[in-house]
Amino acid sequence: MADLAKLDELFFKKAGMDKNNVQEIVNNSLNNMDDGELFLEASQSESFSFDDGVLKSANFNSDVGFGLRSVIGERSGYAHSSELSEESIKRAAQTVNAIKNGYEGKINLDINPQRTNLHLYGEENPLKEVEFAAKTALLVEIDAYLRAKNQFVKQVSASLSGEWQAVQIIRSGGFVTGDVRPLVRLNISVIVEKNGRMERGSYGMGGREGYGEFIAKENWQHAADETLRQALVNLESVPAPAGEMEVVLGNGWPGILLHEAIGHGLEGDFNRKKTSAFSNLLGQRVAAPGVTVVDDGTIEKRRGSLSIDDEGTPTQRTVLIEDGILKGYMMDRMNARLMGVKPTGNGRRESFAHQPMPRMTNTIMENGDKTHEEIISSVKKGLYAANFGGGQVDITSGKFVFSASEAYLIEDGKITRPVKGATLIGNGPDVLTKVKMVGNNLKLDPGIGTCGKAGQGVPVGVGQPSILIGGLTVGGTEA
Repeated sequence: MADLAKLDELFFKKAGMDKNNVQEIVNNSLNNMDDGELFLEASQSESFSFDDGVLKSANFNSDVGFGLRSVIGERSGYAHSSELSEESIKRAAQTVNAIKNGYEGKINLDINPQRTNLHLYGEENPLKEVEFAAKTALLVEIDAYLRAKNQFVKQVSASLSGEWQAVQIIRSGGFVTGDVRPLVRLNISVIVEKNGRMERGSYGMGGREGYGEFIAKENWQHAADETLRQALVNLESVPAPAGEMEVVLGNGWPGILLHEAIGHGLEGDFNRKKTSAFSNLLGQRVAAPGVTVVDDGTIEKRRGSLSIDDEGTPTQRTVLIEDGILKGYMMDRMNARLMGVKPTGNGRRESFAHQPMPRMTNTIMENGDKTHEEIISSVKKGLYAANFGGGQVDITSGKFVFSASEAYLIEDGKITRPVKGATLIGNGPDVLTKVKMVGNNLKLDPGIGTCGKAGQGVPVGVGQPSILIGGLTVGGTEA
């Protein structure tokens, strides 16, 4: 948990507010409600974009505000403002009280979030860590490095971004908690051209720490090398075949398919409303034996990690599927209360202008007992999807379509030609039952994920070992 005295300085003394007065407003506003909180936020963010030899943009944003929420049953009242003052909070209280309408419920102070001393990341502001000139110089150096490394490099794009967010959460009865969250990200993409053919590669990395880890020469050069490698592989690719075949998903970032096709269906709101393909299946087999999926917000410095969620609940390692059996869902406070279970620390919001909802943190399939080589060698004819681009999923049905940004044919147990234009088409719950082998090479993504839901974006992480899926439909471009 963050230093509350420092947060008091940020949110109360600088804003000219009295904390006791604000607490009284919260107490009066949330009296006879089922739940609710005052969410205070201060944030700073910056981004630099370098494209084709020119610094195209440099942006800085600083924001402060609050959101006040009251909850009755499954109804909620919400008011927010970027004016941080006692008068503004009082006006917000009048708005959120509109849902009361004679309701005589009462917040149960026994169900306040547990307090935690968990520190998963430092509180330093990355925006103040490195001088402006050094950040822009890094992007220039990346451009020069890639152009000097390979004659086929046609265009280089690189971006660097940093965020710092401080939050304090105040509940009726005097419960107060807070968090300070750094976040940085480096992205590189390159276009190569050979004999009139152009292809692209990209790579990114990031996490909840300062810039230092990512602007270290050996690390940004690794990212640049990986970007170029992918582009050159795609330059030699042939059209992907189409049809149903065995598919091997690589470890690490390919876990984005797990996140989209399966993870969203395990969020509490969809299951409470019975609109998920996994609704009413607790305790039943939903995946092949050996498949274990967790959501873990407690991994140090990871992009999707949080010491506390945006309702003040400490994050945790939540087992969703264990050895193929559905064990639980990801819960915010409201859906947990309505379903008669405990919150899991998955109540997240994009900013003070948004209400929290159940969201993933770091969603991971755990290790199995096969080596990557054993998995590949078991496939007579199939596809190896090493990296993914974009995709779409229908939460209700679980149907998904994903494009592979780097993929190869598997022929007679060996990875052979790279292919272009491969899309994976399937159904999330169905895919889980078709997992034939799970590797022992679990890897987390490099720290680039952002998840969208109901118009809100939040940073997330994914991870998995290599896995073999039998009978997955591949859409290709082979004539």
